Amino acid sequence: MARANKSKYQRVLLKLSGEQLAGKQDYGIDPEFVKLLSDEIKRIVDKNVQVAIVVGGGNWLRGATFAEHGIGRATADYMGMLATLMNALALMDMLEADGCVARVQTNINVPQVAEPFIRRRAIRHLEKGRVVIIAGGTGKPYVTTDSAAVSTALELDCEVVLKGTKVDGVYTKDPMKHKDAQRLDELTHQAAIENPEVKVMDKAAIGLAMEQNMPIVVFDLHKKDNLLSVIDGLRIGTLVAAKS
Repeated sequence: MARANKSKYQRVLLKLSGEQLAGKQDYGIDPEFVKLLSDEIKRIVDKNVQVAIVVGGGNWLRGATFAEHGIGRATADYMGMLATLMNALALMDMLEADGCVARVQTNINVPQVAEPFIRRRAIRHLEKGRVVIIAGGTGKPYVTTDSAAVSTALELDCEVVLKGTKVDGVYTKDPMKHKDAQRLDELTHQAAIENPEVKVMDKAAIGLAMEQNMPIVVFDLHKKDNLLSVIDGLRIGTLVAAKS
């Protein structure tokens, strides 16, 4: 299939989980995968696509899990926000080593290492061709980075949320457990919320996307060229939108 000369999207929000940054490792950051990711991001930046990124922190810890072992949920969630900052800094340096100018902004106050998230400043960075990596979730406990991704996409006037995963889209049920699971090319936000077998994002994030008519594309980020293909408008992964 031939690629489009003009990208379908001009400004996107890429949501990355911390587990993805761990790559083949059990935890931490896999430099090999982050380098591959950096290369893929640079290719779409070179097409003049404006890219904002929201990163998770699950490769270091998950706040909800820590809260089950004697640490208060709010404290555990703040620890998770700090984990997202480590991921953001690593990704920024890898992107800049590839010749792609990047900035880290954060919703928690860490002025020694990152700018505070300021909407107008972030948009200005995007307009100048810089990748903006947002860490710290929403800056509040009890809110996932999925919800932070959708909220940030809306705040920055992005056209779509790109949810990078390790699978090639959304299935009717867990394909690892059910051989009869079928991949969906498209589904509505409402269907994604109502079906407990459908794992896209947490329900609050999908609900916000539905309320504001923000499309989500769920795709395999680990396959070379997939990110570029999504940007070009090719049929990759699963589209979650108001109408399927």
